[in-house]
Amino acid sequence: MAARNPGMKLDLEWVSKVRVNTQAVLKRAQHIQGQKIPKKQWQAAWLLKAVTCIDLTTLAGDDTPSNIHRLCLKAVQPIRYDLLKKMDMHNKGVTTAAVCVYPSRVGEAVITLKAANSSLPVASVATGFPAGQTPLETRLQEVRMAVAHGASEIDIVINRKLALAGQWEAMYDEIHQFREACGDAHMKTILAIGELGTFTNIYKASLVAMMAGSDFIKTSTGKEVVNATYPVAIVMVRAIRDYYLFTGQKVGFKPAGGIRTAQESLLWFTLIKEELGNDWLCPHLFRLGASSLLADIERQIYHHVTGQYPAYHELPMA
Repeated sequence: MAARNPGMKLDLEWVSKVRVNTQAVLKRAQHIQGQKIPKKQWQAAWLLKAVTCIDLTTLAGDDTPSNIHRLCLKAVQPIRYDLLKKMDMHNKGVTTAAVCVYPSRVGEAVITLKAANSSLPVASVATGFPAGQTPLETRLQEVRMAVAHGASEIDIVINRKLALAGQWEAMYDEIHQFREACGDAHMKTILAIGELGTFTNIYKASLVAMMAGSDFIKTSTGKEVVNATYPVAIVMVRAIRDYYLFTGQKVGFKPAGGIRTAQESLLWFTLIKEELGNDWLCPHLFRLGASSLLADIERQIYHHVTGQYPAYHELPMA
């Protein structure tokens, strides 16, 4: 992870002046989606880079210790060894960026990764995920529990009613308390953009989250009707850019929810490169929240190496 974002005093004047030009955002998003993606070995290289930015996630109600065990081992060896060897990438330490689980599963993930001699970080959702509607003290305790069990990254959710009501001071105070509860763990703040109403609201929520000390801002829980979209991403990353220009602090970005194909992951890299620059093209400042994306990336890598697409049984399941 990059250096921590210390945050800043809430600047309500800055927040109140925010206005987003919807048509300009939509036009820019259309341009991004029309960009050509790299082919052949260049595509394979970018796909391996995408793997290193994935937070490999399971947030299912039927998660079991064996599910967590398999997820962690897949995160440590996300692409088949023989495929990496043919690309001369078998000794480059290609892993996902992290594994992401519920707080009650953090301990199991930490034990599995330690047994595998892996230093891969464990991330955990917290603060009443996905709705964020439990009492504040309960949400704070959930963060503390996840950190105590070994999580080094915490994905919190904002209380959307505060953003919708324009109660930015109350939202800032809550996020700041979560930041303190995280201790040394990095904090990713989920805005749940599908429930914030307008681009202007999304920009304001992004700004307040960063002022309160968020190390990353994240689009979605993956449980909303609308999750990561390119227009929303443009609004959020421009808030990141403006915050960086004002404070000198680089805050990370994590789109999550509905990202399933290798081609989509390449477009996300294009967006980040064009809007934020090369410094953000690394797992310290860019993550992809996904549970099924890795399978398609491995499928495309298999095709690059062999010239064929795999039969169902030829690639292991996560």
